[in-house]
Amino acid sequence: MTLGDGDFAHAVNVLCDELDMLLQTADAELARQFPGRRGGRQPVHTVYVAADRHDERLVPMWGEQACALIDEHASLYSELVNDDRVCALVRHKLAAEPVEDLRIDFEDGYGMRADDAEDADAVRAATALARSQAAGSAPPMCGIRVKSLEAPTRRRAVRTLLRFLERLGGCGASLDGFVVTLPKVTSVDQVEAMVMLCERAEQVLGIEPLRFELQIEMPQAILGPDGTSLVARMVHVADGRCIGLHYGTYDYSAYCGIAAPYQAVDHPVADYAKLVMQAAAAGTGVRLSDGSSNLMPVGDAAAVRRGWAEHLRLVRRSLERGYYQGWDLHPHQLPTRFAATFAFYRQDLVSAAARLRDYLTSRPTAILDEPATARALTDYLRRALDCGASSGEELRELAGLDAQTLALLGCADR
Repeated sequence: MTLGDGDFAHAVNVLCDELDMLLQTADAELARQFPGRRGGRQPVHTVYVAADRHDERLVPMWGEQACALIDEHASLYSELVNDDRVCALVRHKLAAEPVEDLRIDFEDGYGMRADDAEDADAVRAATALARSQAAGSAPPMCGIRVKSLEAPTRRRAVRTLLRFLERLGGCGASLDGFVVTLPKVTSVDQVEAMVMLCERAEQVLGIEPLRFELQIEMPQAILGPDGTSLVARMVHVADGRCIGLHYGTYDYSAYCGIAAPYQAVDHPVADYAKLVMQAAAAGTGVRLSDGSSNLMPVGDAAAVRRGWAEHLRLVRRSLERGYYQGWDLHPHQLPTRFAATFAFYRQDLVSAAARLRDYLTSRPTAILDEPATARALTDYLRRALDCGASSGEELRELAGLDAQTLALLGCADR
């Protein structure tokens, strides 16, 4: 049977209307659960500092210490980085913005203290953060890591969070870019409890909505008792408040029985966990962060070389695997964090810009890029711009695109 044009169009419209009705709920759930890439800037690292060691000059002090180490080992640093332009960019970064994201730590880096001592540190650290904001020396993003919501530390976690936020608000500080890190998450119930805790804190203190990140450092989050990946469910029960998944290198490795000398972000157990996290976060707007390296570039020249070389390797490895953020625990890690990051983005900057320009202008080339690849190219260039690996002027010269256009292109996830 052959349909006329009018009958064919009618049949198509009727069928599509039926499919729209059938898939209406699924369409809404897809849009809600997988909204695409989160807008705005993702930091290249999170610096963890114990709460009792945080003060209002911490960020510029870390930059000064990082620069001093480069000066002390200038030839070694130049040899390891092997790129004069990157070395110059790192020095500029350390002077202008040495820390992109700061986490004031009340958990493992802080330890267990008497309640009155932790109360006092919560108030003091919040005051110092407010003062650094007022002085213009605070990082663009910051937050605190409280203790876990497991039974032994639950009350302490709640008490510290509320005291810190109360003091921060009392100082007139901004919560823009503020994040709470929830460590040692072992159940979906804990994430639901964290949502409730945020809601109550907002009501009691009269503050703007809180966001949190989940620290994935227990195997139960990756593979639950029923054999499913709990981390995927954790992301979706967070009611849009979860903005990040951070891998916890040493707790996770130890729990899996890995001997201390082999606990590292590049161990196979770490790679497996991070691949699951990556799949769970894909399309949700939840960002990923790799863990830390415990080999510090501290001591004589040989020790600094070992620490810097290992950190360069691990940061580069994470970037290549789609983990664009990681932890830094010492100011001496900043030179290699930024060097590895800038080198990663600058290595393919020219070719990425050319491919995106050719795609947008429909210029025939030997590479047939698809829309998904164009979005990846856009994301790559935006990240280079955000962290300081490239400038807006350079990207305009290479691709004919400004930051606003890149931002719009990056939001077109579907």
